[in-house]
Amino acid sequence: MRVGLYPGTFDPVTHGHLDIIQRACSLVDRLVIGVAINRDKGPMFTLEERVAMIEAETAHLGAQTGCIIDVHPFENLLINCARDVGASVIIRGLRAVADFEYEYQMVGMNRVLDNSIETVFLMAEAQHQAIASKLVKEIARLGGDVSKFVTPAVNTALKKRFAG
Repeated sequence: MRVGLYPGTFDPVTHGHLDIIQRACSLVDRLVIGVAINRDKGPMFTLEERVAMIEAETAHLGAQTGCIIDVHPFENLLINCARDVGASVIIRGLRAVADFEYEYQMVGMNRVLDNSIETVFLMAEAQHQAIASKLVKEIARLGGDVSKFVTPAVNTALKKRFAG
């Protein structure tokens, strides 16, 4: 069984993330979505909320793609998380050239730490390349419409978070 790990903060999960998740399912038998506990980023949604959102938004994909999807919070090194879940591949989404520079450095470091785990980059579909969780939160905070970037349930969660 080929196991892949798709890590991120997912604060919140966007259409771009879901696109990468769906496409990653065609590459692996089991996809572990690693939800990073990253205190430095100061996520808006709690870990529990982010995990619940991803589970709800990906529930149908397992049956649709035949891929087993698990959501796994982690706070350790990415390469250690990959080992913990038995992943032979780390899946990373790229939106633009700026993403590549950071990801390229990460791959180099991860290869030194464990060269048996490969990294695969998936380019976001063109309509999702501008979507960034940080920008989605900013637009929602300022009362803008983010319905083109997130699912209806995530949109509702954002509206609730910024109400009042």
